[in-house]
Amino acid sequence: MKPFVAEAIGTALLIVFGDGAVAGVLLNKSKAQNSGWMVITTGWAMGVALAVYAVGRISGAHLNPAITLGLAVIGKFAWSNVPQYIAAQIVGAFLGAVVVWLAYLAHWPETEDQAAKLSVFSTMPAIRRMPLNLITEIIGTFVLVFGVLAILANAAPTQSGLAPLLVGLLIWGIGLSLGAPTGYAINPARDLGPRLAHALLPIAGKGSSDWGYSWVPVVGPLIGGVIGAAAYVGCFGG
Repeated sequence: MKPFVAEAIGTALLIVFGDGAVAGVLLNKSKAQNSGWMVITTGWAMGVALAVYAVGRISGAHLNPAITLGLAVIGKFAWSNVPQYIAAQIVGAFLGAVVVWLAYLAHWPETEDQAAKLSVFSTMPAIRRMPLNLITEIIGTFVLVFGVLAILANAAPTQSGLAPLLVGLLIWGIGLSLGAPTGYAINPARDLGPRLAHALLPIAGKGSSDWGYSWVPVVGPLIGGVIGAAAYVGCFGG
C-alpha cells in the first residue's frame, strides 16, 4: 500500500498548492485576488516540486496518469501497477480539492462568478474549440513527459537532489509558455479528481461542472504523455 498512499498524498499536495493558488487569485475578497497568471503558475510549480520531494523515494512520484502510462509504454514501469497508481492519483486529487474548498470556505458565497468557481477546481479553455484545445493539451503533456525523462537521464540533478526542483521549474515553464489556451491540465487526475469534487461538494451557487469538456484534459494528456515518452526513447534510447 505504500506506493498507493504516497501517490495519493503527493497528488493531493500538488492540488492544494495549485488549486489553492487559483482560488487565491479568482475568489472574491481573497487577499491575492487578481494577482494574476504568474501567481497561478508559480503555485503549480512549487506544488509539484514539493510533492516530488515528499514521495519520490517511495512511489517515484508520478502524480499524473500521463506519466504513469508513458513510462509503462516504454517499459520503465510495470503494467500491473498502472491501475493502482492512476486510482491513487485521482483519489489524491479529489482530496486535495476538498482541502482547498475548506481553506476558502468563506469565499465561495462571496463569489458570484460560476466560471471562476469551476476554474479553481478544473480547467476550461480561453477559446472553446475542443479539437484545438485537445492539441494544446497533447503538446503541453508531450513537453512535460519528454522533459521529465530528460531531467532524470542526467545523473547530476538526481544525485544532488535537484531533480524535483527542476521538474517544478519545468511545470512553471509549461504553464507560462503553453498553459494560457486551456489552463494546462497536462494531467488527467489533476482535472478529473477536482472536477468530481466540484460536482459533489456543497459549493454555493457553483453551477455546472462542465462534463462536456472534461474528456479533453483526460484524453489529451494521455496521448501527449505516450508520444512524449516514445519520442524521448526514440531520440535518445531508454
